[in-house]
Amino acid sequence: MASTSQPLRGKRACKKIFWAVFPHACFILSLVIYAFLGALMFSHIEGNRKVNLSEEYRKFLQNLWYISRNLSDNMTENEEIFKEKIHALLNTAERDWFVNPKDKWTFFGSLFFCCTVFTTVGYGNTYPVTRTGKYLCMLYAFFGIPLMFLVLTDMGDILATVLSKSYNEFRKLQSKILASKLCSGSTCNRGDELKSRAQSKVVIKEPLTIMEVLKSQPGVKRKPIKYRNAEIFEMLIARENEHTKPARNKSIERWSSCPELARGKAMSRVIENFDKIGKQLEKLDVPIVLMVLVIFVYISCAAAILPNWETRLDFQEAFYFCFITLTTIGFGDTQLEHPKFFLFFSLYIIIGMEIVFIAFKLGQDRLIVLYKKVISFCGEKKMPSKKVYPK
Repeated sequence: MASTSQPLRGKRACKKIFWAVFPHACFILSLVIYAFLGALMFSHIEGNRKVNLSEEYRKFLQNLWYISRNLSDNMTENEEIFKEKIHALLNTAERDWFVNPKDKWTFFGSLFFCCTVFTTVGYGNTYPVTRTGKYLCMLYAFFGIPLMFLVLTDMGDILATVLSKSYNEFRKLQSKILASKLCSGSTCNRGDELKSRAQSKVVIKEPLTIMEVLKSQPGVKRKPIKYRNAEIFEMLIARENEHTKPARNKSIERWSSCPELARGKAMSRVIENFDKIGKQLEKLDVPIVLMVLVIFVYISCAAAILPNWETRLDFQEAFYFCFITLTTIGFGDTQLEHPKFFLFFSLYIIIGMEIVFIAFKLGQDRLIVLYKKVISFCGEKKMPSKKVYPK
């Protein structure tokens, strides 16, 4: 019986783990599929567009040709004028005039663009040019941004649970260390000696065993020994079953006998897991200084790794770029030479956005508490004092 029950327990445990992880995996997988579908869509629409020479591009070439024809042989006289004209002309140039759409809108480039859309970063370096691409970008963001925030909230619950448990364990360890420091060796030893003396004076009376109780009954004494032992054995089994056997519920018997109802019970658990999204994040209560320290360490690690493939960035520029990205500001002033390498860093971006989201949530809660205190303080100051009239 024990050998058959162990595999059943293992299967039940695996099912519980599967249904507990299923909502989180469903959100992440749906976001990945959504990003891949968007990359295929934008790479096909924007990558295969026809490049038409606009009127601005023709004027740019005409002015460039005019400046080059009017250059004199003596460059020292007209050097400053030439620099000013070239600088003004290059400011009017657009990047799309010199870039092939197929080179820009590859699958990885489109995937990077989709990530910047539903994460609301929006660097501005890559954007749709065609009218169809613009309309689809609005529709893609309309459904992608809520999905991204749902993933952030769901993963934020996991991070909030980890942070709260780690912080509580740290506080327990800190209290134990402080207690051990405050408690000197002599006082603790004296307390242990007093406890041992007090325990030695106590006389422990053990309760009667069931054998002694049964032997004291006259009905059991009159019967022969073999019948007496059998009756005692049956009574022991009955008593053991009363204490250990759980009360079977009729609903459990129905679940075990009907697999359709068992599936319904599993689905109800999954629905309850969906309803619990965001609850752990609301319960999180850790110091805001700790979250700022976690964000600083998290961004510093990425800032130390990113310059390995982005050679134009040093540690400070990479730190600035990661901060602008994780806070979804996305100025676009720092351009990446290899966006596909940073795209493989997308897991870092999602987790970092969750950490920043948790920090903003904690800061929001602290601000609400501060506002409540200020309003209550101002209300107490403005309350008129009660005048006591003599009787």
